[in-house]
Amino acid sequence: MLFAPTLLVVAAVILTTSIALTVQERGVRDATSKRVLSVASSLAELTQVRSALMLVHDDPSVAAEELQPLADVIERAAGVDYVVISDEFGIRITHPTPSERGRHVSTDNSSVLAGETFIGTETGTIGRTLRAKVPVRDDEGEIIGALSVGILESRIAADIEDALSQFLPWTLGALIVGTLTSSLVAALLERRFRLLDTAAMEHEGLRRTSAALQEQSHEFVTRLHVVHGLVSHGDIDDALKYIEGITPVTSNVHGVELEHQPLLRATLDALTAELGANGTRLETNISVTSVVDEEVSLVLTNLCRNSGEAGASVVDCTLIERDGFFYGEILDDGDGIPAAQLERVFTRGFSTKSLPPDSPFDSMERGIGLDLVRRTVTDRGGNIEVGHASSGGARFRFEMEVR
Repeated sequence: MLFAPTLLVVAAVILTTSIALTVQERGVRDATSKRVLSVASSLAELTQVRSALMLVHDDPSVAAEELQPLADVIERAAGVDYVVISDEFGIRITHPTPSERGRHVSTDNSSVLAGETFIGTETGTIGRTLRAKVPVRDDEGEIIGALSVGILESRIAADIEDALSQFLPWTLGALIVGTLTSSLVAALLERRFRLLDTAAMEHEGLRRTSAALQEQSHEFVTRLHVVHGLVSHGDIDDALKYIEGITPVTSNVHGVELEHQPLLRATLDALTAELGANGTRLETNISVTSVVDEEVSLVLTNLCRNSGEAGASVVDCTLIERDGFFYGEILDDGDGIPAAQLERVFTRGFSTKSLPPDSPFDSMERGIGLDLVRRTVTDRGGNIEVGHASSGGARFRFEMEVR
């Protein structure tokens, strides 16, 4: 698509140039034809020419002496290559080459001596010329000779080449400007089409997400009705068993009591349920005394979820506190991150994951979570690094100030 407008512009310029050159050549030839005809017709009407032709049979040398200087002047003044005046028998009286004077003309003059005018290209003694031939008449209208004026075809070709040399720079300029403009327009159109494709993909993602949420909402309402029915009849134990059966959320499964860490406990319970629903087991090692806030919870959630999305079967989450800092480490046994991509994983918009459309982790935009983690950690005076776990998966380590 990018080259189609450019090709159209090139084709249009070539076609236009060809037509223009054809018109230019025709214009040069038409102008030359009119010029030689005008010169020939004007000379044929001169009294000096007619008088000399009427006396040519009495004394040819006198007629030649009178007409040749006139022919020479006209050649120079009108810019023609020859002026030939001949009598009614076709004998030349004037000619640019002295040796040709007094000889019979080299081309057929019968139609001209019959009263017709001729304009065309013929080959004569000085070469191929575009010429005009007209009859010369006396005062009574009788044909007494012929007058021929011509310009060499080589000169006409030179005039056409000169016109081409003046026209060519404009053609090249138009071609360059047109090509650049069409390339710019094509690039803009290509960008617009890509944006439309992206918008269409995002729309499709929203449609799938909306449909999935509607299904989940319907299922959730049904489960709420079941729980409500059990609780309303006093079957508390059955209600708890039912809840534990539909979502693997349990308490005190993280190695320590977290009564004073409600946000951390809720975060780990939610991660356990989310990862477990997709076949990933979350193992935890928590040793903190300060209250874990929302920013630490955000970092843990994104890193653990990232490992789950990478296809890990086990995610190991460690969080300890020492000297006013939280230190965390997330390990998984997934495929890991290629070495060439380690430096880019925290770049916004970059993602190593390519998920199927029905994946529960599908979203409209990838490569946001780890960028958010990096900014959150650095804003808390800490840092984060990524590497390879001994199990072959990914390893994330971070530290951030306790608040």
